[in-house]
Amino acid sequence: MGGDFAPDSNIEGSLLANKELGEGCSLVLIGKSDLIKEKISEYGGNADDFEIVNADDVIEMGDHPTKMFSKKPNSSIAIGFGLLKEEKIDAFCSVGNTGAMLVGSMYTVRSIPGVIRPSVTATVPKENGGLGIILDVGTNADCKPDVLYQFAMLGSLYLNLVHKIENPKVGLLNIGEEEGKGNLLTQATYSLMKDTNDFNFIGNIEGRDLFSDKADVIVCDGFTGNVVLKEMEAFYSIYKRRNLKDEFFDRFNYEYYGGTPILGINSNVILGHGISNARAIKNMLLLSRDVVESKLSDRIKAIFN
Repeated sequence: MGGDFAPDSNIEGSLLANKELGEGCSLVLIGKSDLIKEKISEYGGNADDFEIVNADDVIEMGDHPTKMFSKKPNSSIAIGFGLLKEEKIDAFCSVGNTGAMLVGSMYTVRSIPGVIRPSVTATVPKENGGLGIILDVGTNADCKPDVLYQFAMLGSLYLNLVHKIENPKVGLLNIGEEEGKGNLLTQATYSLMKDTNDFNFIGNIEGRDLFSDKADVIVCDGFTGNVVLKEMEAFYSIYKRRNLKDEFFDRFNYEYYGGTPILGINSNVILGHGISNARAIKNMLLLSRDVVESKLSDRIKAIFN
């Protein structure tokens, strides 16, 4: 029931994903069951192809995240996290209230022991046709060096296991390439990373290197990462308004990626954009399958425990 175009885009996207998920995968739709069945029929689908779990409450985008689990226990987000905790589902996806999804992750399935702060990533398209990620992009506005060090580990595991990038190159986003450049945070983080064997650290990278092949995992605090993310979104909006057409810039479209997992928690939670359309929903669900099949959460546990 979450997102700007719910439930239509969620239903239509689920129908599209169901055709591609393959044998052994099934979708559970959580929300107002009568409305879900009505919309499935409206979009030419069969409700029997899904498991439908009723949820009468709806957490709106403006609701306070920490209060909603007690005020709206029958919301799709609250019920979804209950199913995830009980291992009745393998992954939980939503384009609803991001704050509620983060609160549910931290207080229901919880962080993996040893992970200081879970992180959220954003996909960065590369000019050569590949992709990278930047993390964090807003969950952790203020960070310490050991937190950024762990972001590098989490991002490397995600790219390697889910996107099949061998030995991902980790770059620390900074205002210069030299070791002594940056603020106290980046200088101290560089000192931690420079001799590591935990990941493939290639040094500092500058903002102009984001879309090159210099780094696959771009590490920064959530304040900086969110500014970068919003700038990419703004640039894509300008590009679309001007009716331009270019294969590289087309890949700035959030629909292409669908969503991102919350890295460092005990299960698989995928966040999507609130303005997601059917194509974005479909790709978010396909990503969730890949995250589950990669056993990403288990691999992170094995390394941090």
